[in-house]
Amino acid sequence: MTSSISYLLPTRNRPLALWQTLAALGTLPCDDHEAVGGEVIVVDNASHPPVELPDELDNGLALRCVRLDTNRGAAARNHGAAVARGEWLVMLDDDSYPLDAGHLRVLEEAADDVAAIGAEIFLPDGTHEAGGLPEVIVGCGAAIRTAMFLDVGGYDADFHYYAEEYDLCAKLLLAGARVRHDRRFRVRHGKVPDRRDMNVILRNLVRNNGWVMQRYAPLHRREQAMCEVIARYGEIAIKESAEWGFAQGMTELRRTRNEQPSRPMSEALFERFTGLTHVRAGLADCPELAGRVRVAIVDEGKHAEIIRQALRETGARIAADESRADVLVIGTLSPGPVLDALHGRQHSDKPVVAPWTPGAVREYAEVYA
Repeated sequence: MTSSISYLLPTRNRPLALWQTLAALGTLPCDDHEAVGGEVIVVDNASHPPVELPDELDNGLALRCVRLDTNRGAAARNHGAAVARGEWLVMLDDDSYPLDAGHLRVLEEAADDVAAIGAEIFLPDGTHEAGGLPEVIVGCGAAIRTAMFLDVGGYDADFHYYAEEYDLCAKLLLAGARVRHDRRFRVRHGKVPDRRDMNVILRNLVRNNGWVMQRYAPLHRREQAMCEVIARYGEIAIKESAEWGFAQGMTELRRTRNEQPSRPMSEALFERFTGLTHVRAGLADCPELAGRVRVAIVDEGKHAEIIRQALRETGARIAADESRADVLVIGTLSPGPVLDALHGRQHSDKPVVAPWTPGAVREYAEVYA
């Protein structure tokens, strides 16, 4: 039986979303939590007015509030973790919550070397949250061992928002731990509409993802990885008409990249971090890819170039378009978009292959050998 759980969610000036989330947490089965122990910690990220909360939810879960005097971004979670009593931190946003108690079983069964577990995260329209990789969580729906989170320093406050999960998971992998996903851990993310300034978002995305590569890419891969980050977010900036924010982020990245703490991964660990190891294992298990079949990469998204590399290693011939292909391979490594793409192509007249299996209970032993 797992030890106690601390549900941890930061909030800032969104009282309605927060109360809806707390109401949902208050419907989780109280008997299950009585068996393992549980609490909810709200981190008030300098809201105006300050958050006021009762001492417990309707199901008896204890409720505490940590108040901060300034907006610490994602690093607000560090302050909640510092006072948490649970062995596991269930990371939520103020508009996300578990759909049921399936995560309790997941945490009970977790191997000792698993430091974090990502949930299957549903949006209101039934699609999935974007983001993440085979060993990178999405922050609005994940569980992390409290001791490990604190040992590696939690979230880096310099990131504020965007790519902070990549930095955290890189530190967990370097500490010898694993990150995995489990579809029995189900979270709904309300995705409350907010004032989204795409220039601010692109500034943070290119800067923060550049920092991740500067910190963790093997030295001989660093420049290539940095160029790939810049190219990816440059294309997104053009699409979103956010070139000004992208330029700001590039200026900050150039100014700060050599100040980043350098912890280059080994080649093998970096291949796990980027997902290449998982794709190799996933494709090796696909009978549809036996022989020199013609493959089209479809629904391209995050790290499609990793999938292209792994396919070339198998000897598959990559077709320019799907009409000339024998097999279709989903072209993203983010767990939610993989599932959405598989669902969208369920009636395809050609075999459709996922590059890896998000949240499968079965794990590939060779990935971690």
